[in-house]
Amino acid sequence: MNQKGITARDLFHLKSVTDPKLSPDGSMAVYVQTEIDEKTEKYISNLYMFSLITNETKQWTFGEHRNTSPAWSPDGKHVAFISDRSGKKQVHIMGSIGGEARQLTHFMNGATSPIWSPCSTKLLLSTGLKKGETLDTAEENKWSNEIHRYDRIKYKWDDRGYFDQLYHQLVVVDVMKSESVVLTENGVDHHPNAWSPDGEHIAFICGDAEKGDEELFTDIFTMEVETRALRKITNSTGFYKDPKWSPNGEYLSYIGHEKEFAGATLSKIWLYTLFDQSIQCLTDGWDVEIGDSAIGDFQIGAVDPGILWTNDSQGFYFLISDYGSTGVYYGSIEGAMYPSILDAQHIYGLTIDPESHRAVVAISTSVQPGDLFAYNLTNGEKEQISFVNEDFLKEKQVSSAEPISFSAVDGLTIHGWIMKPVGFVENRQYPLILEIHGGPHMMYANTYVHEFQTLANEGYAILFTNPRGSKGYGQDFANACRGDYGGEDYNDLMAGVDHALATYDFISEQDLGVSGGSYGGFMTNWIVGHTNRFKAAVTQRCISNWLSFYGVSDIGYYFTEWEIGGDIIHSAEKLWQHSPLKFVGNVDTPLLLLHGERDYRCPVEQSEQFFVALKRQNKEAVLVTFPEETHEVSRSGSPKMRLGHIEEIKGWFNKYL
Repeated sequence: MNQKGITARDLFHLKSVTDPKLSPDGSMAVYVQTEIDEKTEKYISNLYMFSLITNETKQWTFGEHRNTSPAWSPDGKHVAFISDRSGKKQVHIMGSIGGEARQLTHFMNGATSPIWSPCSTKLLLSTGLKKGETLDTAEENKWSNEIHRYDRIKYKWDDRGYFDQLYHQLVVVDVMKSESVVLTENGVDHHPNAWSPDGEHIAFICGDAEKGDEELFTDIFTMEVETRALRKITNSTGFYKDPKWSPNGEYLSYIGHEKEFAGATLSKIWLYTLFDQSIQCLTDGWDVEIGDSAIGDFQIGAVDPGILWTNDSQGFYFLISDYGSTGVYYGSIEGAMYPSILDAQHIYGLTIDPESHRAVVAISTSVQPGDLFAYNLTNGEKEQISFVNEDFLKEKQVSSAEPISFSAVDGLTIHGWIMKPVGFVENRQYPLILEIHGGPHMMYANTYVHEFQTLANEGYAILFTNPRGSKGYGQDFANACRGDYGGEDYNDLMAGVDHALATYDFISEQDLGVSGGSYGGFMTNWIVGHTNRFKAAVTQRCISNWLSFYGVSDIGYYFTEWEIGGDIIHSAEKLWQHSPLKFVGNVDTPLLLLHGERDYRCPVEQSEQFFVALKRQNKEAVLVTFPEETHEVSRSGSPKMRLGHIEEIKGWFNKYL
């Protein structure tokens, strides 16, 4: 057997396929293929076209740019997409038989993903504008060189940076005339979603400019394009997204929740009937998360398609997250839900032919980074249609993830996986690394994780679990860690280690490591402050002090209140009680701290505080920061920094384990 496993550097050789879109007649599928140019160390994304009739694949765009977000015109004659070839992300259009792409927008602040009108003559999108600014008067934003003044709590976002006075406004572009009309202008972001079947209305998401700091919600709106008359569908009490009309125009579906359990609330599917303006929750009582909650570190630009209606307007397809996998379900307008694809895998992309119920599905597993499959959703027949990493993986041994389950201290069943090291030999013992996911209301899944494969190739067994707080196991489970960070969730993780040691004789009890990012970074810090059973630890983009996190994170004030159950004004002691920094005097485990310098979700000062407190005690600790990188450094950060991030983790564990 080939003993050569995945290395960190193989990130530069693997390709990612995402965002498949079937043509209106179901005969072709366009998708995005992303790879890394080794010379420039930059991402390159191009569109590829697969014919379901001839089974041939052709590259559709070329060059060393990012070409993403493909969208077919309803008449099938054109594909619109986003490209940064001009220096900014702009909408381009090319004919469905190929040829040169035409740049459609030239907006000063770029454009978002295009949405075609039913008549194939217009596109709905959004662009950033300052208050009072028009497309004609928009100037290059020099906000970074000015004095900054803020009068709102929400003044920064992790991937967007400090508030630049730009608001996303809705724009309709006439494709033939290249004329653009701005539909909105108030000081709040608008996110376009859909056209009505008659082309007279659009649906979009936005908040309330007057209540943005005090109230946390997103609402569904519809607008009559000609008169700009608005109708508000939801009531400013929850988070909603993905409004889509049924093909007959009678219904508007959307996804979201009423914040019953704050950020731990499972999303549901809602149906708005336009005739009587009634709203029904179609998945009420169904204890399943709608959408893709899986965590990985490989797919670049994966898109959750939301609700995909069938032509008869009687039902739709959508993704669900359940027990460490994502699957496809069919739902009816009466509220019946039927499984279409339920396997131990991660479906991270879906497109359907609304007439034939055929689909193209993007699938990843623990040993497969991801490829596209043609599916018949009525009988389950499938055929693989892309093989982007097949030749490269032939030369590699990839470690598979074996599912496990075990009992927590209080009897709750916890689910997870164990991975053997590459080149595993019976009757030998290997060090074990416990990996902890972020969120915490996400889930590890049956998907490829490059970090895990790199460590398995270094001779480590990998344990990763979904402790209470994870999605995919019902509402009560997802809510179970709120107000108890470092309590039963910590016990769940330790129970997983105990289970692995008791079950697998190839694991060395004396050689244990632990690592995690975001919430997983918080938990790594918490663990080393509460036990010395681990010989080495790596905390990634962590939280160490809820008192400072409250004021410095882009989500700090409400996330802390929701998740810890306290605030800095009335219950500071509650925040301190759950802060790993309080227990930093107990830490004896060598700790590596990794952090992006432009991480505004869990700002770098969270690592800095923990690092300084450790060094002041002469403890073994190293802080490594990544310039210009955000909270997404290990997932969609620059290739160079992603590679360095994994190499740092590998090097630390190699040194101490």
